[in-house]
Amino acid sequence: MLSTSSHPGLFKVVHQGDSESFTSKLIAEREFKQGQVIVELQNLTVGPKRYSSVQISADDHVELNSDLVYLNHSCNPSTYLDVQRRRLIALKDICPSDELSFFYPSTEWDMAQPFDCWCGSFKCIGKVTGARHIPTSTLEQSMLNDHIIQLIQERDAQK
Repeated sequence: MLSTSSHPGLFKVVHQGDSESFTSKLIAEREFKQGQVIVELQNLTVGPKRYSSVQISADDHVELNSDLVYLNHSCNPSTYLDVQRRRLIALKDICPSDELSFFYPSTEWDMAQPFDCWCGSFKCIGKVTGARHIPTSTLEQSMLNDHIIQLIQERDAQK
């Protein structure tokens, strides 16, 4: 079966292991400079919170409906998923064959399917459960979407 890339020339999906192992990743096919918009988010569909959805507000989630669903989590990510402006932005210079990743708690307040992080970064949070479960001092080290910042402020005001 021939699969087609949703964004040819920008990035591609690399499948590793069996289909149940969740070891696929998104790899850059070209160079991106820090701050560059990699792609605009299009064809999003609103739906329930799921392991494949992305949170775009305090209450709403969308499906990406593209190869972007293969963006893996990293505590030291190469990209920022800007859900307000609907774009994926390079956080650092990215070379062809570099993995594209983002910090899941930058969009997710409470993960539908928490998991252990394998990123190996010195900033690793260990278990990825959503921003709700992470200390503010840790979250402040990352770029966060506005709805996550608002939810943090509400949480911290209740303490």
